[in-house]
Amino acid sequence: MLVRDLMTREVVTCDAGVTVRDAAERMLDTEIGSVLITKDGTPLAILTETDIVRVGVVTGRALDDIPVDKAASHPLETIAPDATIRSAVKRMNDGEIKKLPVVEDAELEGIVTHGDIVAHYSDFVREAHRLDASASEWESDRDRR
Repeated sequence: MLVRDLMTREVVTCDAGVTVRDAAERMLDTEIGSVLITKDGTPLAILTETDIVRVGVVTGRALDDIPVDKAASHPLETIAPDATIRSAVKRMNDGEIKKLPVVEDAELEGIVTHGDIVAHYSDFVREAHRLDASASEWESDRDRR
């Protein structure tokens, strides 16, 4: 299964010039756990709920006094839409991240999250069983020759 098969295509973004409070309000309004930070439409960073808590505690400043680009996670880890889900999971685990923006030719195509992967777990199991059955058929055909 490929990233494009289960990514969310509509990504909520904020311009790099807004404050953390603006981004947090956007997250609350859309009921999501992160926003992609962009500049002139180009993805630069991602701001997560954890980033908001961290910058609030560490700086002790009001969220409307903190530029979003100072609080967001850098560098932005991305993945191509034709990458496998297995490679997406590996990148998430290796980078200890839960969200991967999907980018092709510097254009934002969507986002894939741990939640997307968990929601499609049964699809992965079905695909694994199908592949296993196909491999068994190939082996049987080879043995008959």
